[in-house]
Amino acid sequence: MIKAIVFDFDGVILDSERIMYLVMQEMFQRYHVNLPLSVWSQSVGTQHGFDSLGYLEEQGHIKINHEAFQKERYELFNRLVDQEEVLPGVKSLLTQAENLGLKIGLATSSRGEWTRRHLKRLGLSDYFLSIKSSDDVEKVKPDPALYIQSIDSLGVQPKEAIAIEDSFNGSLAAKKAGLYCIVVPNAVTKQMPFGHVDGCFNSLLDVSLEKLIRYFAPKVSKS
Repeated sequence: MIKAIVFDFDGVILDSERIMYLVMQEMFQRYHVNLPLSVWSQSVGTQHGFDSLGYLEEQGHIKINHEAFQKERYELFNRLVDQEEVLPGVKSLLTQAENLGLKIGLATSSRGEWTRRHLKRLGLSDYFLSIKSSDDVEKVKPDPALYIQSIDSLGVQPKEAIAIEDSFNGSLAAKKAGLYCIVVPNAVTKQMPFGHVDGCFNSLLDVSLEKLIRYFAPKVSKS
């Protein structure tokens, strides 16, 4: 049976992906360069999917100070994201998981310190038995290492866990690791292909873990 649930962080618990895209759009427009969502989405859920500064220089026929750009970008991003609250349905799903006796993990391509700071700010830290971040692996999503480490630390098998994702790169990592995976796309990821996942929802408010466990139970028993 299903024994664990593993959350992604950015875009699932905190609406950070939308904010980063808005910040990047604003900064690109200073150089009169558009940043289409279809281009930016290559970076979502991973760390090295898209060379944003290389793209800006190429499209704008300019040279920029990378260090200064990155510094301003993260200052703007952190100022905005620090005001964000937990996304709808997250607390409900965490409560459902606790009531069902599920182990709860988190697997994120972001840095551990950044993730833990926001979990503490949002009052969610105590829910998670395991937090795996980019600090723990050589390769982040779509490589499956984060999910493999997460289920190992929770002491469950791949088909005993459900991953909650919002991006193509993240969901691909979960499926490569052998987990079941449901996705809740957001404004930045809704155009991505998700034909490989086990379920797609408009909001975490629509997710019933009890129903998911019943749905996946026959598949687990036959595997």
